[in-house]
Amino acid sequence: MSDIERVSLSIEKPLLAQLEQLVAASHYENRSEFIRDLIRNSLVDQEWTDGQDLLGTISLVYDHHARGLADRLTEIQHAFAGRVLATTHIHLDHQLCAEMIMVRGSGQEIKALADRLQCEKGVLHAKLATGTTGQQLRRPAKGHAHPHPHPHSHH
Repeated sequence: MSDIERVSLSIEKPLLAQLEQLVAASHYENRSEFIRDLIRNSLVDQEWTDGQDLLGTISLVYDHHARGLADRLTEIQHAFAGRVLATTHIHLDHQLCAEMIMVRGSGQEIKALADRLQCEKGVLHAKLATGTTGQQLRRPAKGHAHPHPHPHSHH
């Protein structure tokens, strides 16, 4: 038995046409899944203002020749000990590096970390992608809520 409810909504024809274009461009199978994801994204945005435990990824591109920058970036991350879960460092070329930093904490803590990293001299680009640990966002699925296939062992 499905937990899916059917609903209807009223929408102006030009707005519906734009919705159909968005769905097609996003490669969703149907508009229902597209709208469900819009709702999930809104819930994540709301959680970021509610002070809940959240996830985020901070992406940086920086000039690794900038004097002392790598050390300063590391010091800033150490100041947020317990909030930084993992870091991936990539050498883009002789001068530029990229770093992806997975973080967990309140929205305020994560934003503060991202802001501190971004304002360092030599950081050319910084972007915070917001995420959530919220259970209400899970998609209904048989067995569990993540979409990739793998074998299950039942003990």
